[in-house]
Amino acid sequence: MPAVQNLSGDDLIVVTGGAGFIGSNIALHLAEAGERVVVCDFFRSGEKWRNVAGAWLYDIVRPNELPKWLARHRDKVNAIVHMAAISSTTEKDVDKFVEANIRLTLDLWNWCVTHAVRLIYASSAATYGDGKAGFSDEQSRAALAALRPLNAYGWSKHVVDRRVVDDVTCGRATPPQWAGLKFFNVYGPNETHKSVMQSLVSKIFPVVKAGEVVTLFKSHDPRYADGGQLRDFTYVKDCVAVVSWLLGHPETSGLFNVGTGTPRSFLDLVGVVGAVVGCAPNIRFIDTPDELRAQYQYFTCADITKLRRAGFHHPFYSLEDGVRDYLGQLS
Repeated sequence: MPAVQNLSGDDLIVVTGGAGFIGSNIALHLAEAGERVVVCDFFRSGEKWRNVAGAWLYDIVRPNELPKWLARHRDKVNAIVHMAAISSTTEKDVDKFVEANIRLTLDLWNWCVTHAVRLIYASSAATYGDGKAGFSDEQSRAALAALRPLNAYGWSKHVVDRRVVDDVTCGRATPPQWAGLKFFNVYGPNETHKSVMQSLVSKIFPVVKAGEVVTLFKSHDPRYADGGQLRDFTYVKDCVAVVSWLLGHPETSGLFNVGTGTPRSFLDLVGVVGAVVGCAPNIRFIDTPDELRAQYQYFTCADITKLRRAGFHHPFYSLEDGVRDYLGQLS
């Protein structure tokens, strides 16, 4: 995995959502690399604390205390890796998205501008909507204006991307380095606390292992067979590798897709899990719920040309290798 460079021994890296899925994997990697990591997150009464239990952390901050903490440590913070968000695509309270996904991110953007601190934040492939406008991470106003997210989650991420690109396009002040990462269908360790928002890999592993029936959504689009819906399934270690590489290349800024660039079907995924477990999965197809059908993505595929052109040449995990590595840790 690419090593972090250009940080001094006194630099702090703040990881918001640092006990969550992607955030905890980033925090663990950076701490293992010897960086001084500050995790900002709510732990509440669940088991999320276990996600960072093995990390040597500099500090832990509650999100509501982050502004005061940043004010006290502003001269030591080198970068903020902002992974905190409401990621539920079925959340109905749009104000929650505004507060957690839009307002917090733009507040951190403004703080990083003022204090010359680098900012890497999580965007999402959900900004691309049904994919009719393509999956290019071009960061022009026109390209972003053509995107139509299908749900409030995708919209909230899109609002931030458009504001950031507008600042860049208009020549307004920006952080010394910034990156918005459009993550595609991520799976991997430390996601079990996400409940219904876990990846399909995590959900079906115990089902397949127990020899029970795996349920998949039927296709309601004649272009796709049942189970033939396509996703760019991305192993979380690849997300960590991109963040680590960016921290080591402060000259690189922009919106970047983070995905394999290879779409695979849900049937492929179930088959791979079955192959790792050592049994043939039993599959039953059910109707996609009405409340999800209008915002369902049938195809996602990251165009990673821009990321490669920027100099990130680290190979992405194939679905087979990623699932095997992940399930090896769960077994």
